[in-house]
Amino acid sequence: MKTGDKAKVSPELTGLDVWVEGEVIDVEKNPFKGIVIAIKDKLGRIFFGEEKYFLPA
Repeated sequence: MKTGDKAKVSPELTGLDVWVEGEVIDVEKNPFKGIVIAIKDKLGRIFFGEEKYFLPA
């Protein structure tokens, strides 16, 4: 994934009941967690976490 892509984030990360779709705003290589992705949804909320919690939309 790269900045500008659409992605969905798992309820396991967000604590919500559904997958949240948004635009990737940051992709970073973290030496401790691996690839960390941040997305911003249509409500302006930002979710970020390990790559395993995200799927391409």
